[in-house]
Amino acid sequence: MKIVIAGAGAIGTHLARLLSKENMNVVLIDENEEKLSKVGNDLDIMTSAVSAASIIGLRSVGVSDADLFIAVTPHESLNLTCAMLAHQLGAKRTVARVDNYEYMKPENLKFFEKAGISSLIYPELLAAKEIADSAQFSWVRQLWKFGVDGDLLLLSLKMHDNHPILDKEIGNEHNMLVGHTLKEIGMANGHKFQVVAIKRNGETVMPYGDEKILPRDLVFFMTTRENINEIRHLAGKDDYPAVRRAIIIGGGKLSVRADWALPDHLDLKMVEPNVERCEQLGKLAKPRTLIINGEGHDMDLLRDEGFDNLEAFIALTDNDEENILSCVAARRKGIRKTIAQVENLDYLDMAEDLDVGTIINKKKIAASYIYRMLLKSSVDNMKMLTVADADVAEFVVKAGSKVTRKPVMELGLPRGVNIGGMVRDGKGQLVGGRTVLQTNDRVVVFCMGGTLKKLDKYFR
Repeated sequence: MKIVIAGAGAIGTHLARLLSKENMNVVLIDENEEKLSKVGNDLDIMTSAVSAASIIGLRSVGVSDADLFIAVTPHESLNLTCAMLAHQLGAKRTVARVDNYEYMKPENLKFFEKAGISSLIYPELLAAKEIADSAQFSWVRQLWKFGVDGDLLLLSLKMHDNHPILDKEIGNEHNMLVGHTLKEIGMANGHKFQVVAIKRNGETVMPYGDEKILPRDLVFFMTTRENINEIRHLAGKDDYPAVRRAIIIGGGKLSVRADWALPDHLDLKMVEPNVERCEQLGKLAKPRTLIINGEGHDMDLLRDEGFDNLEAFIALTDNDEENILSCVAARRKGIRKTIAQVENLDYLDMAEDLDVGTIINKKKIAASYIYRMLLKSSVDNMKMLTVADADVAEFVVKAGSKVTRKPVMELGLPRGVNIGGMVRDGKGQLVGGRTVLQTNDRVVVFCMGGTLKKLDKYFR
């Protein structure tokens, strides 16, 4: 498969790195030769210093043979223009990054599709949705919803200590989630959830029945909407408060989109150091949001604004270090829910080790959205997990596909694949070894890094 990427910025280079590992024929174009030389030295891809808006330039890199053209330069108008040009020159599918929320409305998406742009991507909008979903519960690290109405959930929780749970099935009045095997926990609690992965000591493992949950594990649970509180209780997090008051540090584009994505009932404040930007935010943010001019690391200011009474602290500045350190400080002050934007991929493991909380990385979010277009099967949703070497994909089962022919346990799925749950006839449910998948089931699959492409053939 041939893929042309326009824009050697953060998202473009991340995509190039990701796709080159998949043995794709990748061409990265940008007018800045210095940016290209840095990427070219690290990756086995073709680079070309041409303008993405030049017909001659696009022809020179063979865009007419491209299976996918991805425009992710910092300039929205350039992305739209070169995507339309690429379509006219023969590219089979095109994606353009935009910054205008108006363009994402369904009626406008149809307009761009007619103009030759297969899909629009707005990374800040996607990231804002993840922030809003994860901010719903102070006790959850990250939360992803699957199915049309979010009937199936994937959530990650940090295991800090041994927490007592009531479990008479095993034989003890009080038992612990931490220190017990998945088989014991499942038998005791009626298999209301499934542990699909565990991140431990920097490595992601696919657990089996004899695997024990240990302190400091980051555990990924698949469950249905009605059983989410069961996991909360078992994890010993009943005392975590509801999120009613929150503060956003930074007034950039992501902060504005997060402000609109977060629920209206929140008592929300936004701190921004630039006076002119504060005036703009007064027009851009929701009416319920209080805009404060100041530095996000000014503890005196934060205390004056009710820092000690917050349930959620959301750091979305352009400075990763500031976001990480401010979230660490917030957690030490007792704020249970902290969210940090961390764009430097080298910082992700460090942020997790420092117990930052929910970590948002726009590069991975954008790559997840685009990567699903490379799969031949029908994938409605996909997540490249920020802090784990794993992907989660929501497949729609096609009539006659391989997964419909045998029970799941007999399909011979690749190692490192775990079918956690599905939505059938609008109802979320877990998937066991004896489950036989049916046409139109929406199946959520947890895959260790590098195995998603192998799974594609099972759902075609």
